Amino acid sequence: MDQLAAMRAFVRVVESGSFTRAADILALPKATLSKQIQQLETHLSTRLLHRTTRQVTVTPDGAAYYERALAILTDVDELDGSLSTNLTCPRGRLRIDISPSLATGILMPALPDFFARYPEIHIDIGCTDRPVDLVGENVDCVIRVGEIRNSSLIARRIGELNFAAAAAPSYIARHGEIQHPKDFEKDHVMVRYFSATTAHYYAFDFIRGAEEVEVLGRYSVALNDGNAYISAGLAGLGVILCPIFMMQEHLDARTLVRVLPEWHTQPMPIHVVYPPSRHISNRLRVFVDWVAELFARSTRARAAT
Repeated sequence: MDQLAAMRAFVRVVESGSFTRAADILALPKATLSKQIQQLETHLSTRLLHRTTRQVTVTPDGAAYYERALAILTDVDELDGSLSTNLTCPRGRLRIDISPSLATGILMPALPDFFARYPEIHIDIGCTDRPVDLVGENVDCVIRVGEIRNSSLIARRIGELNFAAAAAPSYIARHGEIQHPKDFEKDHVMVRYFSATTAHYYAFDFIRGAEEVEVLGRYSVALNDGNAYISAGLAGLGVILCPIFMMQEHLDARTLVRVLPEWHTQPMPIHVVYPPSRHISNRLRVFVDWVAELFARSTRARAAT
């Protein structure tokens, strides 16, 4: 029996709560994973897991073994990563999750630079806005917009999103210029945005000096996808409030024009988030440092335009 492989299999089953999910994470047949656990239990002469058709739970002996196994595996991974070849040329697979708009607008165009620096790192990228169980889903890190409320995770602020209000020339031709945010409550229409995960509708908030205005306003259409949201603005369906980087090419082409330019909105922070650990792999460390540099540079440049 490969005890280290069996130990990794056991840790993944405990963290994911499922043989099926653990097998997917480890890219193993479920039968192979089950055999590894059985051999480990035979070797230790104790039952580590309670198995039913509905769930997998850890026994008291299994819970104690899990804590020791996790510490051992962390030390092994750190030892592997401390070798000089991995320090100078980190290698291995990273699994990350990032919102589709950030992936398309910022991350993807810059990835050739990352791979030029670190050609032995391979990245699996999930493009979602949903909450991710980093440990259970074996995800190394996520990149998210907004405040991070899970205090058990490590969140490193890497930039911020700056927003602006804009509309299509066809909309302005029909409805006229917007003089004040309160115009949305009577003479103008906005395109609303709501969260795909919570269904929460976001208000428009505007700041000018000491004056702050939050507007719910009137709308004909609301969306929960950034690309569709911009398309609604381009179609003249209303005024949109959008991250500048997402609509910069349309502002440059004058297919969208800024409205209320003397007003601004509160920027939203961007974080890279990863699980707490005594050690992180060198490949995750270099990616986090690189992506922090990328987003800080990109969001500063876009805020200045």
